[in-house]
Amino acid sequence: MPDVVVVGGGPVGACAATLLAQAGLSVTLLEPQPVAAPEAGAATDSRVVALSRASERILRSAGAWPGLAGSRVAAYERMRVWHERVAPFSEGALLFDAADAGEPNLGYILESRLLQWALLDAFRRAGGRLEPLAFAGLERGADALTVRTSGPPLTARLLLGADGARSAVREAAGLPAEVSAYRQRALVANVATARAHELTAWQRFLRDGTLAFLPLADGHSSIVWSVDEPRARQLLALSEGEFAAALDAASDLALGNITLVSERRDFELLRLHAPHYVSERIALLGDAAHVVHPLAGQGVNLGLLDAAALAEGVAQAVRRREDPGSLGVLRGYERWRKSEVALMAGAIEAFDRLLAHGTGPVARLAQGGLALVNRHEELRRLFIRRALGVTGELPRAAR
Repeated sequence: MPDVVVVGGGPVGACAATLLAQAGLSVTLLEPQPVAAPEAGAATDSRVVALSRASERILRSAGAWPGLAGSRVAAYERMRVWHERVAPFSEGALLFDAADAGEPNLGYILESRLLQWALLDAFRRAGGRLEPLAFAGLERGADALTVRTSGPPLTARLLLGADGARSAVREAAGLPAEVSAYRQRALVANVATARAHELTAWQRFLRDGTLAFLPLADGHSSIVWSVDEPRARQLLALSEGEFAAALDAASDLALGNITLVSERRDFELLRLHAPHYVSERIALLGDAAHVVHPLAGQGVNLGLLDAAALAEGVAQAVRRREDPGSLGVLRGYERWRKSEVALMAGAIEAFDRLLAHGTGPVARLAQGGLALVNRHEELRRLFIRRALGVTGELPRAAR
């Protein structure tokens, strides 16, 4: 029987599975629809992720980075952030530059499917077993779990749920989740801009949400426009030309006139917090345990840190000849990651409440604070280090 069964072959589940396989454990990964590598010359998919320096280090540790060292990955060097009350190139706008912190870049923008493929490839090379099966339930035993699937059942000492916000593993394990709606939707698409993106991530805080432009390797940009639901419905009803004109207005033409080069997609924004990430022989990772607002682009980065922390704790337990599925081992992971996620989630909530939707005196003070940070070199460096993900208690793979 495998030591570990991982449910969910997205970036987080595949990363955890790979790191555990590298540590010498027998790992089976359940993913009904594993992705293939993007075809050469294919258009960039509109579902992209932003990877931090910490995530880069984790992916190098997992052996997945060589699969990402290609022409479909953009290393961005700067970030420009401004509130709609000020002009994008004024002193009131905040500019982060990797050079200010002695870094080559602030991170990477790439397609989610490319990241998933690179990690699944690394998992196979690490000796893991990928099964195109769906999770169907579980039965607890004294020393192991029986994992029911769409095929034969599997028995394992540890089950990892990395199957997203609507986690079937979380439900089957009886682990509750606190879920609430932001009453916002995120609109995503790829766009061409009259002005080059200059390897810069651009973000404007608006009264009804946040608009971000993420630089892509092909010269286009990926937009993530988080808006209140009534406004989202209006925007989705527009023609392509009308939507591009709305983007022109919302971006204050910081990148010049905009043209859509992909279809528009949208998804509901939820906040999710699982009070407990673990129970006996079961652990949740990534969106199965926590979902945060996408305005800071930290969802995948938090999940990869979960994967590295869980793998580190389990590997240490195995070296000490402890049961990797014991509650004591898994609670160490839970305490570690819950505190780190809470810090990031709190900061993101404050940004959304004060910068994207704030109207009172405290919000105006926060909005004016962008200019203050811009004038203070040490504060800028602090924010850059936080964006790079190199602060806090990091797993060994992220150091």
